[in-house]
Amino acid sequence: MNREQFFQELRTALHREGFTPQPEQDELLPVEWDGLPLCRITADGGVRYWQEDVAMPERERACERATDLACTVREYMTLLEQAPPLQAQSLTGDYRLLADFNGAVLAVHPTRLGVQFVTWDWSFDRTGLNQGNYFQENYAGAKQDFAIRAGLISKQQIFNQEQLIEIYRCCSDTLDAGFDLTAEQEKCIRGVQEQIAIAAPDALERIREQEQHPMESYNQEPIM
Repeated sequence: MNREQFFQELRTALHREGFTPQPEQDELLPVEWDGLPLCRITADGGVRYWQEDVAMPERERACERATDLACTVREYMTLLEQAPPLQAQSLTGDYRLLADFNGAVLAVHPTRLGVQFVTWDWSFDRTGLNQGNYFQENYAGAKQDFAIRAGLISKQQIFNQEQLIEIYRCCSDTLDAGFDLTAEQEKCIRGVQEQIAIAAPDALERIREQEQHPMESYNQEPIM
């Protein structure tokens, strides 16, 4: 994988998430968070850090998020290098084909603002593309949309962001209410919360926002 292109895309992704990438040093990408050094990312997506830089829980979570971003960007930049051109009527620009199944297409498109992902449906004669959904900064969302379009998973199996947050809140209320739960029940509920925290890492912050602004509407884009 091209290190320069990987670091360029990773800088864009890190900036979106509130990190501050620094100039490359010794083939490593230093990353700051909240004005202080956090970690250094290698050209293959590995993450190095000093223990004192992640000594607080919020900094440890930030480092975990930076690690997840590095892994995600490494995955799709590797696929971008390997993917063949996507060819269709009226399609111009550099689009690469990542997946093609059951009449659905997942494509990747490098732009000056970062890599963009698109899902389409093939026309009946497979010469044109219809009903494009564009994902500028949501690789996971693009993959999920492709899986639903291609019939690999049912949309009814997916909870949207708002539903996941409400489920998390109900789990918290159940644990805090003093119900006579068995150890197995409590373990199961906490497991649900942990799974939601992975699928929606900003769940706790969103719950606090809802408590402060209960009438505010939220994005209902489905996620796994």
